[in-house]
Amino acid sequence: MSEPSIVNQPAGCRLCGELLEHMMLDLGMSPPCQNRVYEHELNRMEAFYPLRVFLCENCFLVQLEEIVAPESIFDDYAYFSSYSESWVLHAKNYVDMIIGRLNLGANSKVVELASNDGYLLQHFVARSIPCMGVEPAANVAQAAMEKGIPTTVQFFGAQTARNIAAEFGQADLIVGNNVLAHVPDLNDFVKGIKILLAPGGVVTMEFPHLQRLFEENQFDTIYHEHFSYFSFVVAREVFARHKMTLFDVQELKSHGGSIRIFGRHESDKSKPVQPSVPELLQREKDKGYLDKGTYDAFTDKVRATKRDILSFLIEQKNAGKRIVGYGAPGKGNTLLNYCGIREDFLDYTVDISPHKQGTYTPGTHIPVLSPDHLRVTRPDYILILPWNLTDEIVRRNSQVKEWGGKFVVPIPSVRVIN
Repeated sequence: MSEPSIVNQPAGCRLCGELLEHMMLDLGMSPPCQNRVYEHELNRMEAFYPLRVFLCENCFLVQLEEIVAPESIFDDYAYFSSYSESWVLHAKNYVDMIIGRLNLGANSKVVELASNDGYLLQHFVARSIPCMGVEPAANVAQAAMEKGIPTTVQFFGAQTARNIAAEFGQADLIVGNNVLAHVPDLNDFVKGIKILLAPGGVVTMEFPHLQRLFEENQFDTIYHEHFSYFSFVVAREVFARHKMTLFDVQELKSHGGSIRIFGRHESDKSKPVQPSVPELLQREKDKGYLDKGTYDAFTDKVRATKRDILSFLIEQKNAGKRIVGYGAPGKGNTLLNYCGIREDFLDYTVDISPHKQGTYTPGTHIPVLSPDHLRVTRPDYILILPWNLTDEIVRRNSQVKEWGGKFVVPIPSVRVIN
């Protein structure tokens, strides 16, 4: 566990630059969510930072202060996308769709931003379509390169875009899945997309939809690694500032409810704006996403959920039940730290990733073990921390029914799965 670098950044909106004065949610103090704590570090001092969410009252971008430098977050990254079967299938389905929609082939060029371990680009490689990944975490990028996927290890922005364009050429398709929230300098990032995208090219990006975050009470998706949270209204403005037009949008079930945006150069009139764009814009306006009061109401819902989760855990522990966790994701660490859940509630948690097994959760120091341990201890309840993968986790662990164990989903409210 390395000590993160601290950023002393003025509290200005990362999109429009306005002073951030309106704090809409305070989740207390929390360690960086992707830290891995090893046994020999348990008695060392651990760094905690404010986890506060601000609303820009000018452009309505929901955002965190930049406290922990991105270089520290991605120094030794623990998230490997390929460990989720459902996410890899989601990526394959996307590749099949976009190849047909854009008529991509051997003469096309694809670039993925935050390409992780090659979970998506491997499907382009299988179809003999030239591609390149851009991934800031060297340890994760190495896994992609071992699959034969060309990957450059660096953060993406305008200068990186110029370098890739000079070496690889401009891209007919730029892909970015769950990366936009991780970007501290939004304007430089989208400027880079503008530079790298071929004149007739398309950029698609997927990210959790702010509407779903609010309506499904997904407060645990807030952590230092996520700098911003987007409504479609704001995402459209981000790209419009760089003369790019979002011409289509799709609503997805992934990660608790995401949207996939399709963008092009403003000057490219060959791709008309689809009805989905004005429809979603109007829906967000009708639901109050340009009204400060909508954001303020979120705090009460989050606090009520914390009380409900703790009430359930206290009731079961008082009844002598054994409770463990499943997963050690970033969102889980936000939930554990905000609610104060430690080994007094969860004996341990398990994770399918060998990169996390044998470590402890940051802040709460709950042991992370292999899923094989479930059969050894036969817990009464298993709290699913990556709740967006509930169906996959329950399916993978059908043996839990053998001893009458039950799964518990904490978000949007406590739910027991028999």
